[in-house]
Amino acid sequence: MQGWPNVGGGRWRRLLSGVWRMLAVWAVSTLTMLVLAGALPDFRLQSESGESATRIAVTAAFGAGAFGLLSSLVWPLLVRALLLVPALVLGLLVFFLNGSLLLLALRLNPSGQGAAAPETAVVVAAVMSAVASATGGALAVRDDDAYRRRLYRLADRRRRHAEGRPGPAGPGTVFLQLDGVGHDVLEAATEKGLMPTVAAWLGRSPAGTTHPGPAPRPAPRPTHRLTPWRTDWSSQTGASQLGILHGTNHDVPAFRWYEKDTREVMVCNRPSSAAELQRRAVERTGDGGLLTVDGASRGNLFSGGAEQLALVLSIAARRGRRNRSRAGYFAYFSDPANAVRTAMSFVADVLREIGQSTRARFAQQRPRVKRGGLYPFIRAFATVVERDVVVAAVIGDMFAGRAAIYADLVAYDEVAHHSGPHSRDAAKVLERLDRSLALIAQVAEHAPRAYRIVLLSDHGQSPGETFLGRYGLTLGNLVRAGCGLPVPRRAQRTHSGAEARAAVRAALRIPVEEGVEEHRPTRRSEPIVLASGNLGLVSFPDVSHRLSREEIDARHPALLSTLANHPGIGFVLVRSEEHGGVVLGAHGAEVPVDELSDEHPGPLADFGPGAADAVRRTHGFPHTADIMVNSWYDPTEGEVLAFEEQIGSHGGLGGCQSRAFLMSPLALSEPVEEDETLVGAEQIHRVLRHWLRESNGPQVPLAEHECPEGARGTARPATKQPAPAKEQNPADA
Repeated sequence: MQGWPNVGGGRWRRLLSGVWRMLAVWAVSTLTMLVLAGALPDFRLQSESGESATRIAVTAAFGAGAFGLLSSLVWPLLVRALLLVPALVLGLLVFFLNGSLLLLALRLNPSGQGAAAPETAVVVAAVMSAVASATGGALAVRDDDAYRRRLYRLADRRRRHAEGRPGPAGPGTVFLQLDGVGHDVLEAATEKGLMPTVAAWLGRSPAGTTHPGPAPRPAPRPTHRLTPWRTDWSSQTGASQLGILHGTNHDVPAFRWYEKDTREVMVCNRPSSAAELQRRAVERTGDGGLLTVDGASRGNLFSGGAEQLALVLSIAARRGRRNRSRAGYFAYFSDPANAVRTAMSFVADVLREIGQSTRARFAQQRPRVKRGGLYPFIRAFATVVERDVVVAAVIGDMFAGRAAIYADLVAYDEVAHHSGPHSRDAAKVLERLDRSLALIAQVAEHAPRAYRIVLLSDHGQSPGETFLGRYGLTLGNLVRAGCGLPVPRRAQRTHSGAEARAAVRAALRIPVEEGVEEHRPTRRSEPIVLASGNLGLVSFPDVSHRLSREEIDARHPALLSTLANHPGIGFVLVRSEEHGGVVLGAHGAEVPVDELSDEHPGPLADFGPGAADAVRRTHGFPHTADIMVNSWYDPTEGEVLAFEEQIGSHGGLGGCQSRAFLMSPLALSEPVEEDETLVGAEQIHRVLRHWLRESNGPQVPLAEHECPEGARGTARPATKQPAPAKEQNPADA
């Protein structure tokens, strides 16, 4: 195996360096314990009659050593025993269990002088773990090879355990989804030096990396190519990820929609809805998904058919031994220092968000949305906790040698919704995500098999004011006015579609069931109005079929003209008895759906190429709403008007939200021919499946008539290979 270190000449040097770091951490922990004993009245290292300074120092040294030893030996066993506890509850128990280990360490002290109140022990243990972690990290930074040697040890341990068993066949593939990062945002981030790892993969020298001197620094050799792709009309994670992982997103018209046959509102980030959407996709394709055999799904809405799961929403509502949605927390909590460090990062991000929102408010930044309440904590969960858990799970999967891994990192999407896709707040998140990518790339060098890292996004985000902020009323109130119904003076705030909220509730084992009653009108004749970014859906629940334009005009003569002529509305789609379907625009513009094209776009002219095909496809879905409303779009500024309270939105047509990216290693075939365009999540699925076949991937072969369209090369029926022996992932132990 390539990449293994030369352990000959430098063995003693590395051993002495490790011993020195252990002694340094022990000394700092001892000093910390002495300081805390002097500062906290309920924590002492001497008897009430007093002891000599030497005796106190020895007591502190023994206590610090015993606490460190117990943390290393006992802590993993405690976490393993408590894995059935909900994840965030376990996060709180970390501190209490850590305090218990400290009390035990004091009891084991031969002098018998140490004592602490239980609540004080929690504080002391947390501080000591944080200080020990910071000290070890600082020393490791000074030693350039410290982290790399740790990776060698982990990989070497895997190799020894795997001796005598056949190694994995072919390279594995890691698919990393940067949620909400559009193609244009990624390009700008690499140029500005925000994402040096991604820039290096693309062979670019980001701004600020040149060094003084007569000769400029040569650009690194590229290892990846960057390809844009265009999303479906519903440019959001539910539709995109379902199509990418399961090969179809048929009948997913938006992030949330009303189904008349069941009289329920489907919401993509609701566990029951996600499970139903996944079931429908599997039934439609007859295939389990992209990750069917020896695959791992981490932080996603859907499983992709994987057996190894962590933070997967579609199984979050399950109970019992087969529910593995919280797998991955063992690696996260097995080290108490990691738990403390992540808790500190969580608090820091909460304070960072409060500071950033306060600064935006005092600067009277426009556009701006409310960022109070629970949002700082939800943001911190997405940008810290979920990121750490997902990255730890991916690393465990790679050391386990799994063939296909798909993980979603939602941090940017959550922050961009409230701060804006091009804001400084969002840029800081991209920097931290790039460091996570660098970590995964380092691990890939020492995994038991070669790994190809594919980077992609599910959609982008388009900036702009909210519809409510510009016009003083919600889309729901505009619809009510068009129907001649009373409009409440106080506009009701729409629900946010941020995926992180569902992940938090799923981790807490709280059902993520958005109140369907909130969407239902007081009288069945009144419309249900739902928002998915800048896409609005209007349904009349008292009629079992999709209403036609003629029926809507008979019931509410002013409604369609009110919507189509409003300056905040780009276009409206309705079924037509005469034309099958028709797109309505301002000033009486109307074009039958079958006549729409890029050459004759009608009201879709501002929305760019592919808009006509996207609208026509959605028109054919069984659960498309009675009225589909897409907001106004300014092609000059790239701005839309969100029907939700978001200044960075996605879900409809218009601007960067529809331009996602696919970044693939040069070792893989081109995703499309040079003169072609990647369109739709289903085509992305076919490309990814084709790449897995190139690597002798784990997928069930497609029949010859299902040859992947848009993927270069011939999709040959792959010979089924036995699944590699399952190794235990530290994230799943």
